Amino acid sequence: MGTTDKIILLVEDNPDDELLTIRAFEKVNLGNQIVVARDGVEALDYLFGTGAYSGRDISVLPEVVLLDLKLPKIDGLEVLQRIRAHEQTRLLPVVVLTSSAEQRDVVESYSLGANSYIRKPVDFLQFIDAVQQLGLYWLVLNHLPFHK
Repeated sequence: MGTTDKIILLVEDNPDDELLTIRAFEKVNLGNQIVVARDGVEALDYLFGTGAYSGRDISVLPEVVLLDLKLPKIDGLEVLQRIRAHEQTRLLPVVVLTSSAEQRDVVESYSLGANSYIRKPVDFLQFIDAVQQLGLYWLVLNHLPFHK
């Protein structure tokens, strides 16, 4: 499976941040399929094949979930908790990608099993650099237990 076959699940409700993230991945030539969920319910529906994603092959998991914390319907911390509670998704890499600098959000994210916590840089060039490093690590270097 090449990096372009690897799916990224971007859970982001802010259209500007969504566009910025996608542009940053394109700018560093990471041609992965990016599935966007705009709230916590949509993210869980995608992962578990329910709701609008009913019938989706749930054996095909994303390589990494980029999870914002401030989401409508179900917040990012609850999404993370549900991912970790389910046998099929409990080992799925989840990177919290948020603008929150609150220490309690950092602690809670790691307590619930986040693999990484990245604060979104405000500067576009810094953001591109962060996405490039994120993509290199999670999509190229990292090995997951559910891939051969």
